[in-house]
Amino acid sequence: MTENTFPVYTAEAIVTFYRAEVLTGQEAKHFTKSDLTPAPKPETVQTLYMRVLHLLYRFRPECHSMVPLLENIQYPVYHEGATAIMSVYMQKQKTLTILSAIMNFLHFRKQRMDVVLEKQAKFNVKNDCIAEWKTKIAEKSQKLAQLKVDVSNLKEDIGRLKSQIVESPEELKSQMEKMRENVKNIKNSIKETDERVVELQNMVQSVTHTEAEIQQMLNLLQDLESSMNNTKQRQETLQELTAQYEKKQKELKNLCVEEAQVKRAQGMKLDKESKQNIRRQMKKEMKEQHVQDVLGQCNQIHQKREEMADRIQEISRETQQLKAKIQSLRDVCSKETEKAQVRLGRFCSTVQHFKWFQSRSEPNVFPSSVSRPCTTPCRLQWMTYTEESRCTSWT
Repeated sequence: MTENTFPVYTAEAIVTFYRAEVLTGQEAKHFTKSDLTPAPKPETVQTLYMRVLHLLYRFRPECHSMVPLLENIQYPVYHEGATAIMSVYMQKQKTLTILSAIMNFLHFRKQRMDVVLEKQAKFNVKNDCIAEWKTKIAEKSQKLAQLKVDVSNLKEDIGRLKSQIVESPEELKSQMEKMRENVKNIKNSIKETDERVVELQNMVQSVTHTEAEIQQMLNLLQDLESSMNNTKQRQETLQELTAQYEKKQKELKNLCVEEAQVKRAQGMKLDKESKQNIRRQMKKEMKEQHVQDVLGQCNQIHQKREEMADRIQEISRETQQLKAKIQSLRDVCSKETEKAQVRLGRFCSTVQHFKWFQSRSEPNVFPSSVSRPCTTPCRLQWMTYTEESRCTSWT
């Protein structure tokens, strides 16, 4: 693009031209210089390209996202979304140069269309003139035929008048003068008619030449009409492709939004998992610390238990020793009790004998001699019980 045959316009001129000649509605309203400089926006440049193609060839926007059938690509549907974006220049100078070239072409196209419309108007005027001249030629031809008929009629009248002429020199001379004048007028009329016929023939030739030129122009117009029809079909196709592209763009934006949401949710999930892992690690460490503390306490309890077991065994040994001592004391007490009972029985029998002898010597002291001996066994039993209770309390 170093050697351009067209001028490269500024961004302001390009914005003004495209807003006036290419874009319409909200697109023209929102198209500004910031869309081209300092860095062209891909969506804006792509919209300009699509609108130009739609203006020239009726190429629908959705057709931009379609891969040509001649391309040998496996799964062409997967490439449709990127096809339109790959053809957009992202450099400022290249974009301005291409838009300037398109702008110059649109200027040239407009001039050519104005020339074609002007020639078409001239062609229509010439057609009207040709129709008018043809009408005049028909009228002149009709007049010429009428004049020829009048000449033949005059000749007949002359022949008829010759047969009726009276041999009068004056009258004949006057009639001859009249006839000469009539013939002269007829000749002048015929001459004028011939000149007019020649002029009309020249005009017809020029008209024929003009008709050839007009036929060429008509052929050109037909070719232009066929090209315009093709352009219209392409523009319709371009509109369909543009609609499909916009639809794909919306789907792409929705997918981008969904992807962002998924990434955000995934990030939140990873953050939550990391926090949960940190909590688990902290709980695990706290649990391990608690287990260590519990194990330490268990070790202390086990140590105390061993100490208590040793003390219990020692107390058990002391208890066994005390029980042995108590048993030996019980045995001793039993023996001593038996000895005391024997001694007490001996004492009681001695006392009974003594009392009996005493009662023999003093009969009135006791009212009944039978009731006295009964108290001694009871006392003996009480003493035995008391000794047993005392032995039992020692244990």
